[in-house]
Amino acid sequence: MKIKFLGQNCFLFTYNGKTILADPFYNYQKEKSGFDITAQKIDYVLITHAHGDHIADVKEVLENHPDATVIGQPEICGYFKHTNNIDINFGGSAKIEDLKISMVPALHTSSFPDGSYGGLASGYIFRFADGRNLYLAGDTGVTAEMSLFPQVFGKLDLSILPVGKHYTMCPRKAAFAASELLKTPKVIGCHFDTFPPIEINHEEAKKHFSDKNIEFTLPELGQEFEF
Repeated sequence: MKIKFLGQNCFLFTYNGKTILADPFYNYQKEKSGFDITAQKIDYVLITHAHGDHIADVKEVLENHPDATVIGQPEICGYFKHTNNIDINFGGSAKIEDLKISMVPALHTSSFPDGSYGGLASGYIFRFADGRNLYLAGDTGVTAEMSLFPQVFGKLDLSILPVGKHYTMCPRKAAFAASELLKTPKVIGCHFDTFPPIEINHEEAKKHFSDKNIEFTLPELGQEFEF
């Protein structure tokens, strides 16, 4: 799988020829990422919750890629009224060939920009046929449920965690969650530096994870990873 960071919690996942765009918010600072939705194939749109910095560009995605499938809570799928959708809830999963994407709880609020109810916020665990697991946390604080994820799904080989504080975990809390609850060896940070309230000190953030012996990356916009 290839993973490209497009800002905030927006990631483009490419696996076996299929593309999954998570929490579309790529237009903000897209001059730095170089992302062009018109030139990019999109098969699935995966949404963690309804806040504007996670769904701002969903409409544009679907206008350019009407055959794409939206994956999210029933409230989110109902809000966008897109023809193709997979509405799941906690305990449920979406299957994309041999990749299984399971919805898990996140500790965060969720409402659409117009104030309407967005369901409960979520994260997702990507479960690969070879036994590997990737955790996309979405927006969350530290929550006790995290300790159950490796017990239910197995080792979390990579976790993508918010580290921007104010609205989500700060780096210290995220490092604690990674080490003590998720038992994950590698973390990619997200949801940081986009706006003044979530600007962080990068060196301090890295130290919190290095102190826990966790491999940690604060990605640049447009940076791509292999998993």
